[in-house]
Amino acid sequence: MRAGPRPLPRGGRGAVLVLLLAVALFALDRLLPPDLSRFAGRSTVVVDAENRLLRPFPTVDGTWRLPTRPERVDSLYLSLLTMTEDRRYGWHPGVDPLAAIRAVGQAIRHRRVVSGASTLTMQVARLLSPRPRTLSAKLIESVRALQLQVRLGGDGVLEAYLTLAPFGGALEGVTAASLAWFGKEPGRLTPAEAALLVALPQSPERLRPDRHPQAAQAARDRVLDTAVAKGVLAREVATAAKAEPVPTAQRPMPMLAPHLAERLAAGAGRGTVVRTRLDGALQRGLEGLGRAQLVRFEAGTDLAVVVVANADRRVLAHLGSGDWSARQLDLSRAVRSPGSALKPFIYAVAFDDLSLHPGTRIADAPHRFGDWLPRNFDHDFHGTVTAREALQRSLNVPAVLALEKVGPARLAALLQLAGADLSFPAAAAEPGLPLALGGVGIRLTEMAMLYAGLADGGRMLPLSLLAGQPAVPPRRLVGEAAARAVIDILEGSPAPDGIATGSAVARPRRIAFKTGTSFGFRDAWTIGASADYTVAVWVGRPDGAPRPGEMGRSAAAPVLFRVFDLLPPDRGPRPAPAQPDHALFHRQPPPALARLEPESGEGPVRGAERLRILFPPDGITVESLAEGVALRAAGGRPPLRWVVDGRPLAEGASFWRPDGNGFARLVVIDADGRRAASGVRVVVPGK
Repeated sequence: MRAGPRPLPRGGRGAVLVLLLAVALFALDRLLPPDLSRFAGRSTVVVDAENRLLRPFPTVDGTWRLPTRPERVDSLYLSLLTMTEDRRYGWHPGVDPLAAIRAVGQAIRHRRVVSGASTLTMQVARLLSPRPRTLSAKLIESVRALQLQVRLGGDGVLEAYLTLAPFGGALEGVTAASLAWFGKEPGRLTPAEAALLVALPQSPERLRPDRHPQAAQAARDRVLDTAVAKGVLAREVATAAKAEPVPTAQRPMPMLAPHLAERLAAGAGRGTVVRTRLDGALQRGLEGLGRAQLVRFEAGTDLAVVVVANADRRVLAHLGSGDWSARQLDLSRAVRSPGSALKPFIYAVAFDDLSLHPGTRIADAPHRFGDWLPRNFDHDFHGTVTAREALQRSLNVPAVLALEKVGPARLAALLQLAGADLSFPAAAAEPGLPLALGGVGIRLTEMAMLYAGLADGGRMLPLSLLAGQPAVPPRRLVGEAAARAVIDILEGSPAPDGIATGSAVARPRRIAFKTGTSFGFRDAWTIGASADYTVAVWVGRPDGAPRPGEMGRSAAAPVLFRVFDLLPPDRGPRPAPAQPDHALFHRQPPPALARLEPESGEGPVRGAERLRILFPPDGITVESLAEGVALRAAGGRPPLRWVVDGRPLAEGASFWRPDGNGFARLVVIDADGRRAASGVRVVVPGK
């Protein structure tokens, strides 16, 4: 006879049973997974560059359920928690068999429940899916605890408890409780604070300190006594902790950078931790300054401030209005007229073209541009001044003459390519010369971006708000020499009255700043840049009503210098220019740039016909042929010399070969230094 299959040895049968049980549990876990929706439905929170809380948002059901990782919580609290709730946490698979055996034995011996066997993991299971306290519910929680331990791991289960544990009312999680009861995050807690936070979830409504302070204190003291008995705390430490009063009122949740936080949270998913690059301490100081400034302003006036690090355009602090409780409108994103605050960019582009030099002499005298006769803010004219003086004193006619050289359409296109979203009046078919004096709308955030780029040698980058934001290649608005020349001029601007002492001006920080006041005194601006920081300030009424007599220099500039007082010292002076021998750094302009003649060519031209460009005319789109773009000029005294985007062409050149598609500024100069210019858009076939 053939022998039948040999039976498995006893140990083998046990291994098979264990394997079958594991397979069954795995299948059950997949068929009936634990419901983690409450854990996933955490509050959205916005944090600063150091992961410090700026502003949390309640969940859809109105609960403060702030995500909390174990490493963000004081180690003493964690020790007291495991001592009280789960002594062998980390040594069991979610259910503590020793505690269960002890609880059953005590119940049999005393014929009543003396102690429970609930672990932290089982408590998390109950917090995720609350059930009546019955034996069957306890069995379900035990199974769920095994599932949670496998799915989340020890740290994940602890994170879930720290996020979901109830602390009374709408407070869930240790972070929300610590903020509400102590006004701080739970990273550093006193023994009394840690013991209270351990005790509260045992009966969160009965032990609420604001309603039942004596019960809360008694529960806290029991935790401290147990800590002494278990050797977690020294007796004298516990005695001192018992002497501390319990808090009797809830504090409001943090509300830093509220305008920016609300916008960022709206674009993030529920339960997201939005990590910004803001400096929380600086933000707190800026908001205090904003509230103090509102007291000094007339009723209805508000302000907005943006602070940027020049090196990487990180937004360090943001003030959407002086006080969130009074106005939730983010005024840093309001489109307003900048007044004269865009003048530095006119001169920067003109310097870059080599159509102006800081020492170029310009007539500040009555000059009509078509039907428009601009005047200075003081309703006076100041005779012949240099470009440097004209920018420092913010004279209007020289700025319009410079813009006439640059071309308003070209300047607008360059600013828009740099990232500024300009808004022109509906009646304007295209940008015109009023652009020089504020005939355009722009946001404060964009002004901060433009000035930070000017301080960075003309390299334009978008502002960076979020940690991990991908880097983008910079766009160059102007060359380094032109940018440095403008910054040097603005550093010499006279400081506003009343800030010469006790402020940043008195310290070794050089600030290049420019003010602006829109038509009708509706908007007051000041934007300034030091070696490391750029600060942009707007002051005005949100409804756009006039504020007669309130100018950028008197209303916004003092705020700017007070903001700079909040900033750390600059790491050093601005780096030396890469081209120290550039013509813009020479004190005297070359003969061809000694004087700016009006672009319109009004008045007689001695000894020659008026110089003008025949081709390509201003404002057209021209296609580059194989030999390039033809250059034709008439008038003036030969020889004529062409300059394209600040780069001189060879003497006698009659064609220009563009490198690619884009906008270009063409200037022709005659032997007497007279010039004519045109701005064109070039299309190169195949590119």
